[in-house]
Amino acid sequence: MYNVIMIKEVIIVEGKNDIAAVKRAVDAEVLSTGGYALNRRTMEKIGIAYEKRGIIILTDPDNAGERIRKRLAESFPNAGQAFIAKEDATANNDIGVEQASADIIRDALSKVRTHVQDKREEFTMKDIFANGLSGEEKSAHKRNMLGRALGIGYTNAKGFLARLNDYGVSRKEFVQALCAIDKGELQ
Repeated sequence: MYNVIMIKEVIIVEGKNDIAAVKRAVDAEVLSTGGYALNRRTMEKIGIAYEKRGIIILTDPDNAGERIRKRLAESFPNAGQAFIAKEDATANNDIGVEQASADIIRDALSKVRTHVQDKREEFTMKDIFANGLSGEEKSAHKRNMLGRALGIGYTNAKGFLARLNDYGVSRKEFVQALCAIDKGELQ
């Protein structure tokens, strides 16, 4: 048995099944976007939650989920961002938050990131290449593991660089996670 984890922010997911999966994992209010359409009423409800309690965006790790995340992040720039790796959200030929275990959902919610307000460039493409995150046979796999460890999800090298800087990842966190990957401590 585990301790019930309470989340004060409202968690934003894509559908009804995602709501049920999140509620099995944590004690939180959860709202559904109802897919990409994001009608005016849904956006108003999310806006109220954003202003009163804050929100955490937890969309599916697929193209549609990323488009929804991007649209919500543009409207709600201080929203928390939680990511689940595609392989942790895949079952029965379906990808989605509803496919993730309660432990995976709790882990993602424990690593919530928010956009830093002051534009910064802690990392450059030089860091990406120097650490084998692009240009090598296993670069995608390494980015995936590092994205999981840092709570910034998986994306291509250019998007990964943007997330490192946009979500305020520190050099120390980056190096510690890379060392853990290189030692085989993270899978």
